[in-house]
Amino acid sequence: MRALVIAAGEGRRLASLTKDKPKGLVELLGLSLLERVILTAKQAGIWEFLVVTGYLKNKMKRELGDGSKYGVKVSYIENTEWRRGNGVSLLKAKESLKEDFILLMSDHIFDDRILRKLASSELRSSVILAVDRREPLPGDTVVLERKGKIVEIGKDIERSNCVDTGIFLCSPKIFSYVEEAVKEGREELAAGIARAAKNRDAQVLDIAKIESYASKMRKEITPWWIDIDTEQDLGCAEKIIIENASKNPSDALACYIHKPVENRLVSWMASFDITPNQVTILVNVLAYGVAALFFLGYLLPASILTFVVGIADGLDGKLARVKLRTSRLGSLEHSFDLLFEFSWFIALSWYLFRSTDSSAPLILCVFIILFIAFYRHVYDQFRRAMDKSLDDSGGFERKFRRIAGRRNLYNIPILVGILLVPFYSLDTLIYSLVFILLHSGTTAVVYSLRAMKHMRAVDRKTA
Repeated sequence: MRALVIAAGEGRRLASLTKDKPKGLVELLGLSLLERVILTAKQAGIWEFLVVTGYLKNKMKRELGDGSKYGVKVSYIENTEWRRGNGVSLLKAKESLKEDFILLMSDHIFDDRILRKLASSELRSSVILAVDRREPLPGDTVVLERKGKIVEIGKDIERSNCVDTGIFLCSPKIFSYVEEAVKEGREELAAGIARAAKNRDAQVLDIAKIESYASKMRKEITPWWIDIDTEQDLGCAEKIIIENASKNPSDALACYIHKPVENRLVSWMASFDITPNQVTILVNVLAYGVAALFFLGYLLPASILTFVVGIADGLDGKLARVKLRTSRLGSLEHSFDLLFEFSWFIALSWYLFRSTDSSAPLILCVFIILFIAFYRHVYDQFRRAMDKSLDDSGGFERKFRRIAGRRNLYNIPILVGILLVPFYSLDTLIYSLVFILLHSGTTAVVYSLRAMKHMRAVDRKTA
């Protein structure tokens, strides 16, 4: 299925940003609005785009090219009458689209789940419009919907119960409705949709009915969209994108300290040409530098750097989601994280073994690694089987997650032990490892018992 993107307008309310470029090229967190629309649609399975250009069309063509740099195909249709309503822009594509198509606006940023649901919907009329039940804002196009059909649509209708998101699934029949409206002097797309509605030929997709739980993010994310008309809208969109790119942190340190720091850093980094993979490489270099410092006995700088790694490690995935560069390859990051986490325990334990002539650090290290590997595997298997994070499977789990065994929390007793060494001895650090052993062992027991409880309950229901 192809997507038609209307990107002909000037964007007068963004005048300070659109003096020398079309509205679709206004940047938001390192990507232009139009790039965000295309890459989001690509995530939803759309690979071919027709872009209707108008104002400063050549700049848009130079920026996007043929779409190959995004892994999609982009072609262009020129609208020399771009000052007229967006219905006129739609009609410019009439001869190019003879099959069902997705219709998008270059200044409407949205959740890819909306488009996934829309693209998979059964088109029983000329158009399906994704609608939002939220309260309308000034300038919104509002909709009166009954039993899945549009009754009225427009900016000034008397009654409404939802808002037009600007995301459509259309059949070629929509062109005839818009054409009739334009002939009557009503050049906005909504006027054509209104004509279809009078024929009971316009459906809605209520985005509130889309599943809001995001398993990989470990939290509820209400399907979202935003129409960018002002600089204030850009600020709101930035907050929405960064917040929705943030996984629900598990441990207390990640939740209350790391997350706000990461969000600020990602907001700053997004404006630069820094790739998530580059961040991943940098984090791993730093992490193995920490292991080397532990191994050589530079304990305090190594310990301090573990907290730096803890923050930096959250940046690559978040940056990838913000810049729409997520990939299957990126999922391997967690495996490499586990490897350098284990390297820290091994390096520290080996240094303590050499320095104290006690085998206790090595024995503790073995069991710590076993417990961590076990509960991580239980955690991952639960998500695969249940399509839900174990941390989110019940009230107890949501509370326990803040204190469950995690690398961030293991770094704390190590730092405390290192700070106490000058007052006591290196044996203090052995007690730090004992604490981590108990912490990881408790987590392993709790995770396995809670996972079995929830999985057994589902098995009984489906038996």
